[in-house]
Order: sequence, then structure tokens, then C-alpha cells
Amino acid sequence: MLTWLNRNNLDFPPLEKALREPDGLLAAGGDLSADRLIKAYRHGCFPWFQDGQPILWWSPDPRTVLFPEELHISRSLGKVLRQCHYRVTFDTDFARVIRACAAPRSYANETWITGSMQNAYLELHRRGHAHSVEVWDQEELVGGLYGLAMGQLFFGESMFSRADNASKVGFATLVEHLTDWGFVLIDCQMPTQHLHSFGARSIPRQTFADYLSRHLDQPTDADWLSRRV
Repeated sequence: MLTWLNRNNLDFPPLEKALREPDGLLAAGGDLSADRLIKAYRHGCFPWFQDGQPILWWSPDPRTVLFPEELHISRSLGKVLRQCHYRVTFDTDFARVIRACAAPRSYANETWITGSMQNAYLELHRRGHAHSVEVWDQEELVGGLYGLAMGQLFFGESMFSRADNASKVGFATLVEHLTDWGFVLIDCQMPTQHLHSFGARSIPRQTFADYLSRHLDQPTDADWLSRRV
């Protein structure tokens, strides 16, 4: 039976209570307050819902992740990175990045990054938990992504691209820096061909939960604001 959350209680049900169909649906309701979102990621779940639906919280099994040391750069992307004319920055324009990620795609008219979701992650950014990667062609924002950093874990949320390979360049650059900073895992949430091409793979939900318990409170050398590539 699906658990409905109380707005006055930030607790989530145990991950093993998540439904098998639809895979990983753990709870519904609650709100998108910064405190609840932080509690959710620390617990191992994330919000994902369409406009007009109740807030839905997910913890799929298996979980798609990328271990930074397993990043795969294809020959073609390697050539792009060597010859790249793009400029990559971190935390320069979080608001524009999340708005761009929320824009309708050619293959889908609706977006799950609703206005309330954007406001929630903007608050997480103001608190220092959510971060953005911007990819620039001169002064034009052509790609980027955003997610949360907690301890030695990065939780990827969404990316966008308006030019050839822009999001790929941004993601590869991010992973390179996360590796240098001592991050051990990138949460990719759900499987996609795009992420698998970078070396992402699926692990059991319990294994993911074990990583949370071991690495959420561990320090890193992250230095987001000084990054200009």
C-alpha cells in the first residue's frame, strides 16, 4: 500500500516499502520544502511527478549510478573534448540552467520540472546543496545540468543541450572534477542509453543505501565557485 506523507512529518517509509509496480514508487504527498528534499536524498528517494499530480517520491530497484573512476569517454567525444571551444563553469547561473532543463523537449510536450520544483531547487542552491554546470559558446548558454552534492555523493537531476555535444562536455567535465574532489558515486536515478554510454550501471537498491550510509557525511575537496574551465 502506498504511503501518504504528512506535511508536518519529514519522515519517509523504509525503502523496502517501495512498490514493485510502478517500480520504486515509495510515497506520495508531503511538500517540496528544502528540509524535506534534503531528508529525501539522504534517505535514498527523490521527487518525480507531472504537473497536476500529487508529489511522488521514488526509490527504484535497481538504481542507476556512475562511479566516477568508471567514466567512459568514447573516441568521438574524446576528440570533441580535445578540440573543444566551449567554456564550462560551475554555479554561475543555476536559475537559467534549471529553466532550460524544464523547457519542453522535441520528444515530450510536458515537463516534470514544474514551477514549484524549480523554486524548491533554487532554495537548495541558495543553501549550498544544489549546483549547476554551465556550458557556454562565447556568451551563449548552450548546455548544462544540475544536481545535489552531499558528502561524497552527487545526485544528478537533469541536463539540457542546445548545441552539438554541449551536455556531454558539461557532464564529462563535471565527472572529472568530482573525481579530483574525492566523490565516490554519482546517482543517475533511472537508466538511459545516454548515461550508459558514459559507463553508468545498475546496482541493487540496498547497495545504493549502503553507499548513502557510508559516504553522505564524508568530506570532499569540492570548490564549486572557483571552477572555470
